[in-house]
Amino acid sequence: MKTLTDNWSTYWEGFLGTISLFAVSAVLSLVLGVLIAGFRVSPVRPLRVFGTVWVTLLRNTPLTLLFFIVVLGLPRFNITLPFYTFAVLALGCYTSAFVCEAMRSGINTVPTGQGEAARSLGMSFGQTMGLVVLPQAYRSVVAPIGSVMIALAKNTAIAGSFSVTELLGTYRTINELGYSIIWTFVWIAVGYLIITLTISAVFNLLERRVAVSR
Repeated sequence: MKTLTDNWSTYWEGFLGTISLFAVSAVLSLVLGVLIAGFRVSPVRPLRVFGTVWVTLLRNTPLTLLFFIVVLGLPRFNITLPFYTFAVLALGCYTSAFVCEAMRSGINTVPTGQGEAARSLGMSFGQTMGLVVLPQAYRSVVAPIGSVMIALAKNTAIAGSFSVTELLGTYRTINELGYSIIWTFVWIAVGYLIITLTISAVFNLLERRVAVSR
C-alpha cells in the first residue's frame, strides 16, 4: 500500500492519461470503423477495395510496428504532431479495422430484404445504411465491439514507450525511486482492471437494453 500512497500523484496522472488515450482513440476507431464497414458493403467497387485493403493491412500489422510507422514515418512528410496525437492515430486506426469487421458482421445479419425495401422507396445507399441497416445491425454488435474496446484500453500501454503519459509508463518513475517493482506492477494492474471492468459493465448494460428493445 505504501507504494501506492507515496506515489499516488504519479499513478493518478498515468491513470488519467490512459483514460484520455482510450476515450479519444475509441471515438476515432468507432467513426472510422463504421465508415470503413460501409465501404466494405458498398456497391461502389473502389470503396470496397479501399475498405478491404484498410482492414487487411491494419489487422495484420503489429500495433508496435504501426506506432513506429506513425511516429517516425509521418514527420518525414513534414507532419509534425504531439506524440499524444500520433498515439491516438495509431490506436484509432488500428482498432478501426476490428470495429469494421464487427460492424460488417452485424450488417450481414440484417435481412437483404430490408435494404431492398429501403432502396425501392428511393433511399440512397447512405440513407439505407444510416436509417435502416445500421440501427438493426447495432443490436448484434454491442458485445463484439465491447471486447474490441477492452483490447483498446490495454493496447494504450504501448504509447508509454513513445513518450506519452499513461498508466504502464509510471513504473519507470516509481522504480527509479527505489520502490518494489512487484508492487508497482500490482497497482498498475489494478488500474487497468478498473478501466476494463468499467468498459465491460457499460457494454453489458447496453447489451441488456438492446435485448429489452427487441
